[in-house]
Amino acid sequence: MYLTPEEEKIFNGERGATYQKAIEILIALGDIYDADRLIPIKSAQIAGVSYKTIGDAGLEWISDLKGKVAVPSILNPAGMDRECWKEMGISRDFAEKQEKILRAYEALGVRIECSCTPYHIFDNIASFGDHVAWSESSAISYANSVIGARTNREGGPGALAAALIGKTANYGFHLNENRKPDLLIKVDAKLSDSDYGALGYIAGEMVGDKVPFFRLKSRPSKDELKSLGAAMAASGAVALFYVEGVTPEADKYGAPLEIITIEESQIKEVYESPCQTPYLNTGSCEPDLIAFGCPHSSPDELSKLAHLLDGKKVKKEVWVCTSRAIKNRNPELIERIKRSGAKVFCDTCMVVSPASERFKCMMVNSGKAHKYVPNLCGVKSILARTGKCIEEALRD
Repeated sequence: MYLTPEEEKIFNGERGATYQKAIEILIALGDIYDADRLIPIKSAQIAGVSYKTIGDAGLEWISDLKGKVAVPSILNPAGMDRECWKEMGISRDFAEKQEKILRAYEALGVRIECSCTPYHIFDNIASFGDHVAWSESSAISYANSVIGARTNREGGPGALAAALIGKTANYGFHLNENRKPDLLIKVDAKLSDSDYGALGYIAGEMVGDKVPFFRLKSRPSKDELKSLGAAMAASGAVALFYVEGVTPEADKYGAPLEIITIEESQIKEVYESPCQTPYLNTGSCEPDLIAFGCPHSSPDELSKLAHLLDGKKVKKEVWVCTSRAIKNRNPELIERIKRSGAKVFCDTCMVVSPASERFKCMMVNSGKAHKYVPNLCGVKSILARTGKCIEEALRD
């Protein structure tokens, strides 16, 4: 792989051990995937933040790094709300170690707005055609598919390495030839709300890491595209998808010859069956937590929840997860939601926080959460439409 003279100096250690290790990671990835060079990136989004997932070893590794990121960089959700961790039921030991992780990233110049939806926070973090290095699966899907930016499925260390150098290896979805759709998915149903998460839950399992091209009977909003991509990234490994007549570049390609049809009955089946792993007991699932915001809730999604909760009191534990920036920009919506007794948490979500693990069954309106909660939290999951979730929250 070609290196510029400046990159050679970094590789030879002239800027110190941290930058040398970072470019070694990028070169190793480039060698594996036959990249010809490193290319500049506009931004980075870095996973490997929750103490639940990276533990003491991850904390030690990040704390040993010295330097500053070269491009705007933001973190993925952490394992707790930084201000309300006691309310979540997080231990002091966990909170202290989580805070050390965030401070270690902050020392590198990474912004510690912990969110899987950086595009809700910063208008210019990625635009059409920009090369970026993002590592949270739903954010990757949104960047590639909805924004029309270009990123691979970066691991946490790879995204951090790219942030420090300001470049990433030129392979995968950075190249035009790898962005062509592989198969057409015809959906024989009109969809809305969490139907897109259910569709993604099914489609991801079908297509794996291929690039699907959807032909739909309804026109999804950006939030619904977010839900579709997030679910496919969780149940499969989809990092790029197209929706005919909706997403950028979709009209650039003709519909692939290979066709899969998904029927309305298949989508209904996702709602009707609790998601559980072999390690969990089978049988019915009575929700003791209703959770929203996987990926983090947008202002429109907060508005919908506020409308559904106005003048009502929840009878069960309800979490609404969003970024702190969106919470601070929408105080009236947050207050309306909290008046119902629902809790609004920032910096984290029901998937990456150990606080979820004390519950037995979670109802969600997210296909992504429906897939991850049983596997990562050991909690049964039910997928339901947003309105149904609120009805369950209000039920004695």
